[in-house]
Amino acid sequence: MKFRFVLAAAIALMPVLSASAQETVSRPPAKPIRASKIVLVGDSTTAVQGGWGPSFCAQHATSFLACVNLARGGRSSYNYRAEGSWEIALHEMRKGPYESIYVLVQFGHNDQPGKPGRSTDLATEFPENLRRYVREIRAAGAQPVLVTPLTRRQFAGGKLLHDLEPWAEATRKVAVELDVPLVDLYARSQALVQGMGPVLAMRTAQRPPAPEQVSAARNGTTIGMPAQQGAQPGATAQASVQSNAAVEPMGQAKLAFDYTHVGPEGADLFAAIVADELARAVPSLRGQLIP
Repeated sequence: MKFRFVLAAAIALMPVLSASAQETVSRPPAKPIRASKIVLVGDSTTAVQGGWGPSFCAQHATSFLACVNLARGGRSSYNYRAEGSWEIALHEMRKGPYESIYVLVQFGHNDQPGKPGRSTDLATEFPENLRRYVREIRAAGAQPVLVTPLTRRQFAGGKLLHDLEPWAEATRKVAVELDVPLVDLYARSQALVQGMGPVLAMRTAQRPPAPEQVSAARNGTTIGMPAQQGAQPGATAQASVQSNAAVEPMGQAKLAFDYTHVGPEGADLFAAIVADELARAVPSLRGQLIP
C-alpha cells in the first residue's frame, strides 16, 4: 500500500519536474564576461614586499581585472631579463580568455651606477632595454605601459633630492618615441613627498626610523642609520644616498627603515597615484580600475 502511494506521488510530480527541466534547457546562454589582466614588471619598489604593487592589485583592480605582480627586488632593466624573469612575464601575456593584457614596466633604481651585475648605461643601455621590452610586449599581443621610478624620500635643507630624475626622463623620452602610455610616478611621488616634508614622509617606510634620524629630519636633512653614519646629525644627504643605495637588497626587501621601500601606508599612497595616472593614460582601463 505504501509503495503504491509513493509511486502515485512520483507520477503526479513528473509533469512538474519535466516542465522544470524544459525551462532549464530553454534558457538563453549566459553572456560571456569581458575580463582583462595587468602584469607588473619592475624592482622592489613595485614588488610584493617593499613596493606599491600589492596595494594596487588589492585595492585598485576590479574583479574583472586580474593583477599579477612579477616585480622582484634588486632587479634592473638588464638583470630582470638576464635571469629569466622576463620569460615568466611573457608567459603571462598569453591572451587566452582575456580581452586585453596590459604590462606596466618600472625600472631605474637598480640601473643606477654602483650596483654590480645590475647597473646599466643611462645614455644607451637603459633606454634600449626599455625599447626592447616595449617591442616584445607588443609582439606578444599585449599593451605596454611605461612607469617612471618611484621617488626616494631623502632631503637636504628641506628639499627633496632628485637622484632618479635622469632615469625618469629617459623613460619619458622612450614613451614619447614609441607612443607608449606613461605613468609618471616619479613626478607625482616627488610632488607628494616634497609636500609631506622629511618627517611626515618617514611614515611611508616599512619600519619606524631611529630617533637620530627623526631629529635630523626635523632640521630638513635626512641621514642613514646611526650606526652607518656615526650618529652625526650633520651627516650629508649625499652620504645618506650612498648608504641607502648600499643596503638595497638583491632580492626580497628587508623589513627595515630606509628611504626607498614602502610599508602599507606608503604602498597605499603611491598605488593610488599609479591607479589615477593609469586611468588617465589608458582610458580603456578606467572602468576596470577603482579610484
